[in-house]
Amino acid sequence: MKKVAFYTLGCKLNYSETSSISRMFEQKGYHKVEFNEQPDIFIINTCSVTDNADKKCRKIVREAQQINPDGYVAIIGCYAQLKPKEISEIPGVDAVLGAAEKFQLVDLLDTFEKVPVGQPGQVLASPIEEAIDYHTSYSLNDRTRTFLKVQDGCDYPCSYCTIPLARGKSRSDSVENVVKAAREIAQKGVKEIVLTGVNIGDFGIQNGQRQESFLDLVKALDVVEGIDRFRISSIEPNLLTDEIIAFVAQSKRFVPHFHIPLQSGSNKMLGLMRRRYRRELYVDRVNKIKALMPHSCIGVDVIVGHPGETQADFLDTYQFLNELDISYLHIFTYSERPNTSALTIRPVVPNRERAERSKMLHILSDKKKRSFYENQLGGTYTVLFEDDVQGGMMQGFTENYVRVTAKYDPLLINETKKVILTGINESGLVEVEEAETELLSHH
Repeated sequence: MKKVAFYTLGCKLNYSETSSISRMFEQKGYHKVEFNEQPDIFIINTCSVTDNADKKCRKIVREAQQINPDGYVAIIGCYAQLKPKEISEIPGVDAVLGAAEKFQLVDLLDTFEKVPVGQPGQVLASPIEEAIDYHTSYSLNDRTRTFLKVQDGCDYPCSYCTIPLARGKSRSDSVENVVKAAREIAQKGVKEIVLTGVNIGDFGIQNGQRQESFLDLVKALDVVEGIDRFRISSIEPNLLTDEIIAFVAQSKRFVPHFHIPLQSGSNKMLGLMRRRYRRELYVDRVNKIKALMPHSCIGVDVIVGHPGETQADFLDTYQFLNELDISYLHIFTYSERPNTSALTIRPVVPNRERAERSKMLHILSDKKKRSFYENQLGGTYTVLFEDDVQGGMMQGFTENYVRVTAKYDPLLINETKKVILTGINESGLVEVEEAETELLSHH
């Protein structure tokens, strides 16, 4: 029985796909092990969002070779689609599979015979136009929550982004298939599903035609028995409609937590970035959510140092975010990606300046998060406790994404429990006390 190990770089979407590919191996009789347990085969799922993709990929290949010099190394993921030849020449790499090939990995490679030393790895990567099939994917057994992929690819040509080149055109699962997957997940005892994709608000395109909508999907999932919570991972502001917000506000299972990419608070920069909205729409989305769900958590993606961003543009963004009723920021420092239109924009922001802007926003994010947590104190929420115990304490998240800590109780792992939020400790976690004694798990 050959042993196979997986390593995932990047986003939730990659985790869901790695998990699904690993189950294909197990169905074929392979034994899944940890990366350091002398596997015969290493599968590395890569990311291309930042310029570290290359360094990270090389480092993990080196690590794999140290663990088992005879181990077969296959590289998949966004970076593999973008730079297959380059990766195939990394010493130790035996195969590189593109977006259209990665889900056929077990069948395509079959014997997993190492290439002779000094020769490049085998490249199986079609042009991205051929990545048209949709593959249902979800993560399992990795954590308390499951990432369920509902959509792939993107038709938005944002100036800084390589994802359309790495994942192809927007395409989706059907509502029926996603509901079926959610029911399978429920049978495994998972309590929370996070819906993930490249551009999930664009859900509903099958075979090049729009068949269904994200609202159709949300409504169908809301009645799936056995899952306590659904979380929407990240949704473009122009695709987050009033109807979706209103439905989540009265939903049984969708939690009041939205992650909405902004990228810049300057309309000039949003134009240069080729975003499909202006800041006025963003304010409108935030206000709409807060009017219907005052306790909701709103996370924001921001890019600093994009070409053309002056100090004044950055301060415009800073001020905009400072005044907005949001809960935390995900800050990305712009990094040059090949074949993107941002490379033609001037002036280029010096790296030192990018780092300075990033630091300012990280401080703002901490302030926003603390303020959001403080506003929730005294409230009663439901926490889903995780299997992550450190120093006799366990952690979990409320429905509105407040991270709490409590004394370890084995009965509470992967269970939902009503708690009152009482205070914030020095680590920035929220302390709780029981709201009532019985467990609120739906068995």
